Amino acid sequence: MANFDLIMPKMGESVAEATIIKWSKKEGDKIKIDETVLEIATDKVDSEIPSPFEGTLIKCLFKEGDVVQVGTVIAVIGSDANATVTNTPKTTTPETKTVTETKQPLVNVTANVAPANNDFGTSDKFYSPLVKSIAKAEGLTLTELDTIKGTGQGGRVTKVDIIAYLPNRNKSTGTSNPVTQSNTETKSTSDNAIVVNRPAVSTGAGDEIIEMDRMRKLIADHMVMSKHVSPHVTSFVEVDVTNLVMWRDKVKKDFEKREGEKMTFTPLFIEAVAKAIKDFPMVNVSVDQTGTKIIKRKNINIGMAAALPSGNLIVPVIRNADEKNLLGITKAVNDLASRARNNKLTPDEISGGTFTISNVGNFGNVMGTPIINQPQVAILAVGVIKKKPAVIETPQGDMIGIRQFMFLSLSYDHRVVDGSLGGTFLRRIADYLENWDINRVV
Repeated sequence: MANFDLIMPKMGESVAEATIIKWSKKEGDKIKIDETVLEIATDKVDSEIPSPFEGTLIKCLFKEGDVVQVGTVIAVIGSDANATVTNTPKTTTPETKTVTETKQPLVNVTANVAPANNDFGTSDKFYSPLVKSIAKAEGLTLTELDTIKGTGQGGRVTKVDIIAYLPNRNKSTGTSNPVTQSNTETKSTSDNAIVVNRPAVSTGAGDEIIEMDRMRKLIADHMVMSKHVSPHVTSFVEVDVTNLVMWRDKVKKDFEKREGEKMTFTPLFIEAVAKAIKDFPMVNVSVDQTGTKIIKRKNINIGMAAALPSGNLIVPVIRNADEKNLLGITKAVNDLASRARNNKLTPDEISGGTFTISNVGNFGNVMGTPIINQPQVAILAVGVIKKKPAVIETPQGDMIGIRQFMFLSLSYDHRVVDGSLGGTFLRRIADYLENWDINRVV
């Protein structure tokens, strides 16, 4: 019977390789169509690879921990249930050829870059095509690239690592011996940059040491990089969402029965944010790597931070949110949230965001001060909705009533978003929520 090649699939436009983190099937195991064969990880997301064939896993061509290029054959599946499993030595795998033979087109470097060795193919370390492309475009030498501490599998340098390194590559750390004051000493450099040493941490009897998983390391690096790159400012506003709550309570049962979709608050928040961004497009921007140019985004792509069962965080993106009606946003939110919980997202579905919403109210929190999701310049946290007594103005005079309130908090990059823009934008989101049409038809 015929044998079939299982190919490392293309995981997204910006993804050229993936790391095999676990083989779910062993050589000789029977496989059904769409059954998971292995789990892989990219710089963006972890994914399961299903089999498009039914048969027997004859050969695994790579080991766990190997980095494999997209389009490479990673396993052989025999359609015959009695297919023979060949136990050939694994001393030389296709990975070796993939790593050593893959060459990227040369990138012209600016004239002021010294002609030092930047043939990254001669390094003892493996660098992905994306990392090499960034390094060449930025004029990094092989020696400089080798000094970057990697957080990927086996210490491999990832895109996050090199991007975090670039803002400081020309900052001198000095060679003098400063007087040590404490383990958390901060040292001023010659150009006023600050380098903060991580504190020494002791362990005591009974303490448990837990190794961060790959995703947690990426999140940690991304958060530290964001706080380093952007001066964060956070503004707050309290919103009366009584009409919004009443409207949702009125329509949610009929909506679910008619559309087969649950109506949560998240799509309502996303719609309000998309409208506010249309009013204030300078919140929908990024700052380029030089720190001197503003990139004004054409599309409004809103990310929604979602907690995974593992406790880690992922941010799927609702693309062109301003072009979708409430039904379209609801379908997109429910689909992405469901697939996020089941580890079914693709890298393209968690990239390209221009603004992010984090719903801290899901955990009963009143408000939060979220960290900006680079390279965006703002992120909104929405708190829990709670009933409160409030003064209500009526033609007959003021009276006390029970209303539904929540806090919104906006963290923004003070390099390009000042208090006036940030505060006015946040107030506009609140206005859209407060003035929700109780008679709206959806």
